Amino acid sequence: MILVACRDIFDSLLHPEGRATLARLVSRTVWLGFRRAGGHRPHVFAMAGPVGLVAVIATWALFLVVGWAPVFLPHVEDGFRRAPGARGGDLVDALNVSLVTLTTVGFGDATPETAWLRIVTPLEALLGFGLLSASVSWLLLVYPVLSRRRSLAYEVSLIQREEREAGVRIEELDPGAADRLYAELTSRLIAAERDFVNFPITYYFSEPDPRFSLAATAPFLLELAQRGRGNALPDRVRLRARLLQEAVDDLAATTGRGFHGTRAGSTRDLLQAYARHHRWTG
Repeated sequence: MILVACRDIFDSLLHPEGRATLARLVSRTVWLGFRRAGGHRPHVFAMAGPVGLVAVIATWALFLVVGWAPVFLPHVEDGFRRAPGARGGDLVDALNVSLVTLTTVGFGDATPETAWLRIVTPLEALLGFGLLSASVSWLLLVYPVLSRRRSLAYEVSLIQREEREAGVRIEELDPGAADRLYAELTSRLIAAERDFVNFPITYYFSEPDPRFSLAATAPFLLELAQRGRGNALPDRVRLRARLLQEAVDDLAATTGRGFHGTRAGSTRDLLQAYARHHRWTG
């Protein structure tokens, strides 16, 4: 259990291409629970991501506490100096020693007396400090990722609204302006797709407002890319549109392969599955 937790923490924070099996399993389980319980209440469903993040950190801590307890259990009675009147020797005491050591709050009724225990217990304390530092670092990394994704989705929704209200399409703009807009959307979409690979847990943060949901706005990005590839358009605009198309294809494949499980079908089918997974119509 100690090795599983350490490997999972390493994969989640330091090895983006790693499996992080435990973190993925916990976050997906929480997500499915909220998806069923939330129904069509977006604000309830939106709690799946934050709760899943806390649940993953708590699971890591649980694996470390329970994993270290059997190490201490055979030695609780004779390997620790106990406070006067304190009784020991059972699993509860072993768990207590493991918990207070991991949380670095100091020893309670028992302090290590055997030489090797005096070396091993600081190692667990070091893991506990590492878990705390890793959790804080993870939080600081996850929320900028969500901010980038929300801002991209909002820009796409604004473009969609302005096209509808003004009656002017992006591909009909001055070629320089269209080229710059396509280029910006492409670079930001590539960053969002890489974020899904580097921080898989961010997929499970759902948005109650469709304007800020990439799952809801991604199909329009596909439409923009396809419209920009018309033969009558300048070559520079068509090139940028093809690049955007490839970025959308990669996003659809990444979400399908890694999260909602729909791997076959066209890019539009995959994006619609992504939208439905987040309870948008697509």
